[in-house]
Amino acid sequence: MSQQSRNATDSDVYHSVVSASKHEIKVKGSRFIAQVLPATDAEGALALITGIRKKAYTATHHCTAYRVGEAGDVFRYNDDGEPSGTAGLPILRQIDARSLTNTLVVVRRYYGGTKLGTGGLIRAYGDAASEGLDQATIAKHIVRENVQVRFAYDDTSPAMHTIQQFDIKITGTDYGNDTGLMLAIRRSQVDTFVALFTERLHGRGLVVGDAS
Repeated sequence: MSQQSRNATDSDVYHSVVSASKHEIKVKGSRFIAQVLPATDAEGALALITGIRKKAYTATHHCTAYRVGEAGDVFRYNDDGEPSGTAGLPILRQIDARSLTNTLVVVRRYYGGTKLGTGGLIRAYGDAASEGLDQATIAKHIVRENVQVRFAYDDTSPAMHTIQQFDIKITGTDYGNDTGLMLAIRRSQVDTFVALFTERLHGRGLVVGDAS
């Protein structure tokens, strides 16, 4: 699934790697070692790449790709001296094939003495990244917005009935002259929830966004 279609069909859901993994393949004497790591922004991804380069400094190439951000709209790939398009892009394609974001893959190569050619490199880097990603733990995340609602005790029944109809987590409570609830609402449902909450309570309830 492409990044564009993923965003269009499921705007408040994304998947990402949540634990590191490593996998090695050998192709005609060359070793390709894929490291898969979670990264939530470009700065973090670049810092991880720098750390791997320093630790594995004897590698012939450190080819990389990452996609970050909830929408997955920030990405970068690097061939690190391999022929253009033969390393970083095949790695990125494996990330995108799984509709992942907040994910970094570094494939380092130790040259084995035999040239692989353009097609061979594309397959080797893509296969290493693919097998590394297959071993990683991937989690589903739902993007939520914080909303606070307040209502009179007499309106508890319609208020709670409305809340229960949506994908909402109650993250806090405040009881005084009325009831205050801090809600984490799935982003795609916020507008519908507010409209229904207002209707069910006949305008008596108070809704405040960004309650965090």
